[in-house]
Amino acid sequence: MVLAAVCLKVCFSAHGVKATNVQIGEYYRGIFMLSWRAAVSNDFDLIQRIGEETHTSLPERQEVFEDKFRLFPEGSFVLAKGFSVFGYGISHPWKLFDIPPLDSFLGTLPNKPDCIFVHDVVVLPAGRGHRASDKFVALVADLARERDIHRLSLVSVYDTHPLWSRLGFKAETGTFLQPKLATYGKTARYMTLRLAL
Repeated sequence: MVLAAVCLKVCFSAHGVKATNVQIGEYYRGIFMLSWRAAVSNDFDLIQRIGEETHTSLPERQEVFEDKFRLFPEGSFVLAKGFSVFGYGISHPWKLFDIPPLDSFLGTLPNKPDCIFVHDVVVLPAGRGHRASDKFVALVADLARERDIHRLSLVSVYDTHPLWSRLGFKAETGTFLQPKLATYGKTARYMTLRLAL
């Protein structure tokens, strides 16, 4: 680590840039540490491949992911370490209890959203153990607060509800939800999180 930091300082100096140790540390973390970054359009081929590997029973077309990115690029992230990607997360403003069918196009976003809907989060096994889900929820919560939105929502699949419960999400009940959850599989649960003001 020390050698890498020294090398980076030399590289900065060679380009006429005087960098502080703090700046070197931030640069180092950006290259070598696993972290969420904003997704760009070129990421979606890889996002699709990860999704196909993970969601074998709940497939979605790449165009569906790209539709959400087109409407709300701020809500799409990839979990990266250098040039390697270990997961992704996609979210967008929406209406509470209005669950978009899986593999469907949104078309437009609501004029007065009252939640940020977490459409999909995938962390590959090699990227686990770093509380990536916690950090993704924190990112989405910031997006919500910036827009004066006080709730997050999602559909938990594959019996992952204990993870989301640990992060503060609460399962919502009601027979009116069942038809809306049909495309998400038998283990689907609609969950919401009320953000602290």
